[in-house]
Amino acid sequence: MRTLTRAGLAVAAALAITAGAAQAADYPTKTVSLIVPYPAGGGVDTVGRVIANKMSERLGQQVIVVNRPGAGSVIGVRDAARSAPDGYTILMLVTGASLPSNPGYDLQKDFAPIGLVASIPIVIMAHPSVPVKSMTDLIALAKKEPGKLNIGTPPSPTLNYFGAELFKSTTKTDVVIVTYKGTGPLTSDLLGGHVRLAFNTLPPAIGNIKAGTIRAIAVAAPERLAAIPDVPTTKEAGLPLDIVQYYGLVAPAKTPQAIVTRLNKALNEVLAMPDIKQRLIDDGGSAMPSTPAAYAANIKENEGKWAALIKKLGLVVP
Repeated sequence: MRTLTRAGLAVAAALAITAGAAQAADYPTKTVSLIVPYPAGGGVDTVGRVIANKMSERLGQQVIVVNRPGAGSVIGVRDAARSAPDGYTILMLVTGASLPSNPGYDLQKDFAPIGLVASIPIVIMAHPSVPVKSMTDLIALAKKEPGKLNIGTPPSPTLNYFGAELFKSTTKTDVVIVTYKGTGPLTSDLLGGHVRLAFNTLPPAIGNIKAGTIRAIAVAAPERLAAIPDVPTTKEAGLPLDIVQYYGLVAPAKTPQAIVTRLNKALNEVLAMPDIKQRLIDDGGSAMPSTPAAYAANIKENEGKWAALIKKLGLVVP
């Protein structure tokens, strides 16, 4: 009886593999939805649309961006986790998504990593009316005006938000963190002077920085960005603010491996294009082609790093 059970399981497994291979053989046969769990116009949305357009060319079917913002990306990520594992719904995932206490999904169990897209660090920015041109100036102003300086960020669980909390803790300053639905609305309010500073990403603000209507104070990464080479890093200022976001594509768990492999191949071909490499550099990042396994390791390492930091700071994640 035990032998028959094992044989039955082996046959079932073989049939499942065969069915998955058959399903993937002509994939895709219709439009693929790329969920971006942030509002339109922000950094993740900008990168997502660039990647979607080029993947459409590689896959022979349209890849469309579907914005599902809310709860700092939790709503969109949760929707993606609950989608059919057929390759027709994929997600642009950004570091920090697993940090809420009860998000309704498990990144390790509910998703099949496809591949990394890019690494993009946080940039600390100011409205030109704010009298700061360096991190030293910023810290001095924050200590001179305790409780009066506001810093805009997207909401928890974004690394922008936790970066601002880390800044408060590291510098022992009393600043007010004001959260926005995404980097698009944040950039608009920073441009209008409604918020004085921001822990932002470069894509929605790069034009304003070059025009001088927004001032970039520092890049929260070990190295300067080619897009804004004159802007120093937080490391140069002696601050341990290494806040680098990793963007990547994932599919719902149980998506056939052959489909994941097809998507990974298309993604890496896109990331190898000289114009895409340059576009990501211009947006303050760098292309990161990878295998699904390498991206899985990246998710585990970086989500774990930030979870440990949040615990150390005693932050409560909604």
